[in-house]
Amino acid sequence: MEEYGSYNWNQQGNEPQNNTPMEPKKQPGKRNGNGARWAKKIGAVALSAVLFGGVAGGVFTGVTYATGATAKAQSTQTDSSKQETTKTTLQTTTSSGSTGSSASAQSLDVSSIAKNAMPSIVAITNKSVQEVQDYFSMFSRGSGTQEQEVESQGSGIIIGQNDSELLIATNNHVVEDADTLSVCFVDDQAYEATVKGTDADNDLAVIAVKLSDISDDTMSQIKIAEIGDSDQLQVGEQVIAIGNALGYGQSVTTGIVSAVNRQLEDSDSENGFIQTDAAINPGNSGGALLNMQGQVIGINSAKLASTEVEGMGYAIPVSTASPIFEDLMNRQTRTKVSSDQAAALGIKGQTVDSSIAEAYGIPQGVYVAEVEKGSAAEKAGITSGSVITKFDGTSVKSMDDLKSQLEYYAAGETVDLVVKIADNGSYVEKSLTITLDKADTSTTAQNSQQGQDQPGASGQDGNLQGSILR
Repeated sequence: MEEYGSYNWNQQGNEPQNNTPMEPKKQPGKRNGNGARWAKKIGAVALSAVLFGGVAGGVFTGVTYATGATAKAQSTQTDSSKQETTKTTLQTTTSSGSTGSSASAQSLDVSSIAKNAMPSIVAITNKSVQEVQDYFSMFSRGSGTQEQEVESQGSGIIIGQNDSELLIATNNHVVEDADTLSVCFVDDQAYEATVKGTDADNDLAVIAVKLSDISDDTMSQIKIAEIGDSDQLQVGEQVIAIGNALGYGQSVTTGIVSAVNRQLEDSDSENGFIQTDAAINPGNSGGALLNMQGQVIGINSAKLASTEVEGMGYAIPVSTASPIFEDLMNRQTRTKVSSDQAAALGIKGQTVDSSIAEAYGIPQGVYVAEVEKGSAAEKAGITSGSVITKFDGTSVKSMDDLKSQLEYYAAGETVDLVVKIADNGSYVEKSLTITLDKADTSTTAQNSQQGQDQPGASGQDGNLQGSILR
C-alpha cells in the first residue's frame, strides 16, 4: 500500500497542514519499511483504543452498578421509612392482625370503595332493659312503669386487633346503657361484644369481640379499616358514608363535604365536625365517612342530625377521634360483676345536666349532696357540694352514668375519680383515688332523678336529692 489517506489528529506535535494525501519516501531495498512502521503504529493505536475502551467500559459499568446499588438501597430505605411514617397510629397500636390492602393513591369509583370498605364495617345491636310507662297506668290501674327490653341499632368500624380481641370503633350513644351487645360482620355472622372504653364528651367508644369467638371463615373476610387524614379535607370534596341505616343492613350514600370544623351547640364536644350532604340516618351512627381513596376520615353521627332539615349530616373528624380511640383501645376490657361483688361509693347524689349547670353555675356531672360516714367516698376525701365529673377516666354526665359504670367494678378495686370542688364562687378540679366499698344489696336505690326540679340556688346547700350508690 502506497497511500494512507489524510490524518487530522496531532501526532508528536506535528499537525498536518492540509488534507493532501501523504506519500512516504521510497528508499531502495526498503520498499515496505515505512509501511511496516505505520502498520505497527496503527496497530498500537488500535490496540490502545481497544484496551482504553475496555477499561473505560468496565469503569463505567462499575460506577453505574455502584450508583444503581446505592440508589436502590437509598430507595429501599426511603420506601421503608415512608411505609413506617404513613402507617396510621391506630394500626400501629395493634399487636397482630392484617391491616388489609391499602387504597390506591388515585381516586376510586364509589362501587370500588364500597366493596373495599365493607369488610371493615359492622352492624351493632344494643339490647337493654328500660323502664317505660305502663299502658294501664293511663287509666289509674297500673303501677306507673314496667320494665321492657329495648333494642337499638348502630354501626362500627374495625380499627385494630390485639392478642385476644378485635377492636371496633363506634359512637358512645350506640352502646351506652347496653345489657348485651352483638356485632354483625360482612358475612352476616353475629358475635357478642363488650365495651372496651367510652368517652361521653366526644360521643366515642371502642368495643371488643373475643378472637376465640370468631370463626376462621369470618376472620378471612374481615379487615382493619385504613385511616385517612381529615385535616386535609376541603369543602366540595366527594365523600361516601357507609353504615347500618335504619337497621336494615349496610348501605352506601354519597355526597360532598359541605363544611369543615362546624361547631354545633347541641354537642358536648368542643371540637368541630365535618358537615356533609351524604345521607346519614338512624343506624348510621358509628359508621364510616370515607374519602375517594377509601380511607376513613370521619365517624358518622346520626344523633347530630335534625328532622327539620335535609342534606346536613355530621361526622366526627378522625383527627379528633384517633387519639381518643388509642386510649380506649388500650383499656382493660370489663364485664359486669356479679351481685355478690357489687361495689359502692357511699354518696347521695344528683344529676347536674346542662340546663342545671347553666342555671346554677355548677359543673355538669354528679353533685354530691351527702357522704355516708365511714364510706369509701369519705375515706377518699370526697365532700358534699363537690361534683364528680370522671370515673376511672370516663366522663360522668349523670347518676345513671355513674351507676352503670359501677356495675363493671368489684368491691375492693381502686379507682381514680375526678371531682370539682367549690372554691370562692368557682370550681377547682381535683383527682382522688377511691377503694370501692361492698354494696349493700339489701337496699334498693332510689330513682336518681328524684328532686331534680328543686336544686339549691347556689348548688352547694345539699338540697339536691338522689340515689345512694350501693
